[in-house]
Amino acid sequence: MTTVPVLLLLSGSLRRGSVNESVLRTAQDVAPAQVRTVLYEGLAALPHFNPDDDTDPLPAPVAELRAAIRDATAVLICAPEYAGTLPGSFKNLLDWTIGGTETSDKPVAWINAAAPGRGQGAEATLRTVLGHTDADIVESACAKIPVHHGMVGADGLITDPGVREQLSKVLRLLAESCGRAAPTGQA
Repeated sequence: MTTVPVLLLLSGSLRRGSVNESVLRTAQDVAPAQVRTVLYEGLAALPHFNPDDDTDPLPAPVAELRAAIRDATAVLICAPEYAGTLPGSFKNLLDWTIGGTETSDKPVAWINAAAPGRGQGAEATLRTVLGHTDADIVESACAKIPVHHGMVGADGLITDPGVREQLSKVLRLLAESCGRAAPTGQA
């Protein structure tokens, strides 16, 4: 029996109407039929990382984040770059994943939606932190797909057909990397 891969989509922006969230919402819209996507929306609820709090019972938002990662077959990230790195709120999310094993060997990719010549600092930080979690970075699914606000329709979805096709391709490549395995904890 072939199971449908579940791709967890993580936006690194708290900004209402951010391009990064539009990228991930559009990815949901163009996802191939053999892929299920879940958009994580708990970034703002995560407490500041404190190693003293990384014990059972975990703070509820942290437990929910880790469960979402555990239940996913793979993870797709779209995060902006601030001051040459990831936004602090998203780095905080990643810090909460260090103490767990949910990302260990989990296929992970990212989309850099920044303008040409930007976003490399965020990518470098993602690569470093994900290396500490033993995530399986799927290079073929990591993509630079520049998106600007003019490409986003009133519904918050990207209208550009070329971008939509690139997003569909990223999802296909990430799903293919999963080997069609069932997510941990699911039948």
